[in-house]
Order: sequence, then structure tokens, then C-alpha cells
Amino acid sequence: MIKPIIVANWKLYGNKTFVQEFSKYFNLNLKNYLKKNTIIIAPPIIYIEYMKKLINEKNIFFSSQNIDYHNEGAFTGEISSRMLNDIGVKYVILGHSERRKNHFESNKLIAKKFHSVKKNNLIPILCIGETKEEKKLELTEKILKKQIDEIFLKCGKFAFNKTIVAYEPIWAIGSGKTATPNLINKILKMIKKYIIKNSFNNIKLYMQYGGSVSPENIKNIINEKYVDGVLIGSGSLNFKNFKKIIQISSNFNKKKTSS
Repeated sequence: MIKPIIVANWKLYGNKTFVQEFSKYFNLNLKNYLKKNTIIIAPPIIYIEYMKKLINEKNIFFSSQNIDYHNEGAFTGEISSRMLNDIGVKYVILGHSERRKNHFESNKLIAKKFHSVKKNNLIPILCIGETKEEKKLELTEKILKKQIDEIFLKCGKFAFNKTIVAYEPIWAIGSGKTATPNLINKILKMIKKYIIKNSFNNIKLYMQYGGSVSPENIKNIINEKYVDGVLIGSGSLNFKNFKKIIQISSNFNKKKTSS
């Protein structure tokens, strides 16, 4: 996997016309950056196959924004890791704060989904983070470790090998407020050391930051030692801003690691 790793989470935005426009812009402006970054796009699931055909580039990857932890069954409206494998999707975003809040997803449920993703040889992008209130009470480290521990409990000590962990402080998402680069680096360092301590050395673990990432702050964020990439939300829907973020991140010589 080439670092920096840039993930674009479209959330519940986009339509067929927008997918066409985005793909055209990508083909004209961003293909040259695929050798300098790992770029992962997470549009609404119904557009993935269509978008793959429009871009037609083996070095761009796609992610689902969610899955059900069952492989199949009478679960109306759900999609499974096995189905994603079937259409060539490699990544799955799990534990995003919007799903934790709006869909009442618990740490235990997220751990079940994580297990399904791993079992089907996909790569999880696990989002963890704390609320504004938890931050004020200085509970950040405790909350993050609790979210991580549930994964270990369900999936064992090898759980986080070939995994992306995205620190997304809930208080920063969509707020325009970004954690300082120093704080981001400090927390990512803590997360990585905690995971390695509970698993094994030489683990293939990648760390990201997400939360109001923009062309204005990407340089300072991506330059930090423990930042392997960024998770961008609806800001990735702006073609020019997304291009600027990729351009700037491409200038940083992060160590290349295959997985």
C-alpha cells in the first residue's frame, strides 16, 4: 500500500450525473497521482460498479461505507462483505461516528462487522473517536482504547494486521474545527503503540486522521510522523479541493509499504 492513503467518504451524496462528472475530472486530472498515493473512493454503494467502469484504472480502489456482519440471509436492505468481494470492492469503512450516533451502532456490533470484513479478506477502515464532552473530561485515551479492545476481544490479537485505523474526533467532523497536528500525531502514536502492544511486531497497520481536512491544513497534518493518510468526508465532493489535497499529499515522501 502506497502512503499517503487518501480516502474519500461521499456519505449520502451524489447521483449518476455527479459520478460521471467526478470520474471525468479524475481521469483528466488525478490519474498521474495514483503512483504517489493510495486513493480510495467510497461513494454510495449503488454507484461503485458504474464508477469503476468510468475510471477503469486498476490502481484506484473502492470502499463501501458500511456492511452487515452476516454473509447472507433474510436481512432486508443490507449488503455483505461477501457481496463486496464479488464486485471487486477491497475496503470497508466501519465505526464512523455518524453510524454510531444515527444507527446506534455499538462497539460490539462494529466488532462483528470488523470480523466479517476480515473473514472475507477485505481491508477495514476503522473509525474511532471521542465526543466534545469526553474530550473535556480528558477521557480521549480511555474511549479510544475501549473501542479498540472490543475488536481484539472479537477477532483476536491478529485483528489489526492489514488494517487502516482512522482517528476521527467527533467534535471535529463537519465542524470546521481540526485537531492540531501535534495532537493528531500524539493520539495516533498512542493508538498505534497500544495496538502493537496487544498484537505483534511487524504488523501492517496504517494510521489516518479525519475531521474537517482541507487544502489549507493537509500539509501540516500529513507531515506528522504517525500520519499515513487522511479520511475526507463530504469535502471530497469538491473536485478542486480534492485535487489540491492529493497534490499536496503527493509531495511528502512517506515510506512505501506493500500489503
